[in-house]
Amino acid sequence: MAVAAQQSRTDDEVHAVVGQRNEFAAFTKQEEVDSYHDMLMIRRFEEKAGQMYGMGLIGGFCHLYIGQEAVVVGMKMATTPQDKVITGYRDHGHMLACGMDPKGVMAELTGRRGGYSKGKGGSMHMFSKEKNFFGGHGIVGAQVALGTGLAFASQYAEDGSVSVAYFGDGAANQGQVYESFNMAELWKLPVIYVIENNRYAMGTSVTRSSAQTDFSRRGISFNIPGEQVDGMDVRAVRDAGQRAAEHCRSGKGPFILEMQTYRYRGHSMSDPAKYRTREEVQKMRDQQDAIEQVRTRLIKEHGLTEEDLKAVDAKIRAIVTEAADFAQSDPEPDPSELWTDITL
Repeated sequence: MAVAAQQSRTDDEVHAVVGQRNEFAAFTKQEEVDSYHDMLMIRRFEEKAGQMYGMGLIGGFCHLYIGQEAVVVGMKMATTPQDKVITGYRDHGHMLACGMDPKGVMAELTGRRGGYSKGKGGSMHMFSKEKNFFGGHGIVGAQVALGTGLAFASQYAEDGSVSVAYFGDGAANQGQVYESFNMAELWKLPVIYVIENNRYAMGTSVTRSSAQTDFSRRGISFNIPGEQVDGMDVRAVRDAGQRAAEHCRSGKGPFILEMQTYRYRGHSMSDPAKYRTREEVQKMRDQQDAIEQVRTRLIKEHGLTEEDLKAVDAKIRAIVTEAADFAQSDPEPDPSELWTDITL
């Protein structure tokens, strides 16, 4: 495998790609139904996880993905099962979007042997090689370098796959991110950097923490093109993801997607979110909720009824309830597990 030859871009060429597109392809009825199901599955799963945390059934850190569902669902629609996914600690939604079993995810949250990491990883450290999901990482921004390495592995193997590395607006200020950008562009690695800009790095707003608040432009000095995306519209995410994936697969190197999204809950379960108003959160729920947008289109444009959508919700709630029951009844790991999967 020869490392891709360096191809420089002019500033004008990079700037021409940077921006936000307001046009995107409409979904078919089946695509609307599928995206509604997948986003609602994440929403209901996270709501149940929050309830179980409050009951003391889940310990440690727990970061919920409620509000950001369109990002991972749209990106999975834009990519293939062979493409590799890696993210940070707000990872439950990414796992479910990758097709991982809700039982295994919930059991890991409760520390049971049926969890994806045998009950030893918890909320932030789950993996599934079968689903090409490489974590779940607790160190802010560390997954970006690893995701770049996954892209190098794909290029070396010449398997045509793309690496999708998710990180937040806070992690975008970490130094290893820019080391990764440099290497990815230098070697033309097939990696999509998805910056999930939910407006707050823990409790610090983007405007207080970032000199450049347009994250799609963060790669310009490395000649990496980028695009701002309405991360609350699954159609916009899918279209942007397809463009980025095609860019990477054609040998042009990395691409940055800034997903402008919003989390409804606090940074973690211990965060009262006093740095923003209730009115701000409610406005996002009322005017831009990703699931509600699809729900409205299904009724107005595709002829589904309220009863049809209630039936979808009921099936999802049953799956989540079954996962929660399993996560409470499954045995805890045997003490001998303390000595497995250890590297000295």
